[in-house]
Amino acid sequence: MAQFANITEGLRFRVVLRPGVALGPGKADLLEAIRDTRSLTAAAGRFDMSYKRGWSLVRELNAAFKSPLVETEKGGSGGGGGARLTELGEFVLARYRQMEADAESAIGAGVADLRQHLADPGRDAGSD
Repeated sequence: MAQFANITEGLRFRVVLRPGVALGPGKADLLEAIRDTRSLTAAAGRFDMSYKRGWSLVRELNAAFKSPLVETEKGGSGGGGGARLTELGEFVLARYRQMEADAESAIGAGVADLRQHLADPGRDAGSD
């Protein structure tokens, strides 16, 4: 199963732009996958996400901004529609990724310092 890029460790950068409107790693990863695959179905599939869930997130993003971040095309009788990031979608994704990298850089030394004090993974936490 594919995982979002920053679930397992490190910073999980989420920006609440206003109450009810947030952009975090899941939505950014979905936007990136749409950009790469030009398909909402394929993008959602990368994360074992249903098409319905992917479409729900895209609708949420499109409604939150002044213009859509993702445009979709319906397929013909055999399906095969597509999806692409708009110019604003490309900007939002790039700006989020830069903010994420800036935040990671700013806290990197602190994270490394904290990791030095972690218990060994195999150690029973209640044995001391």
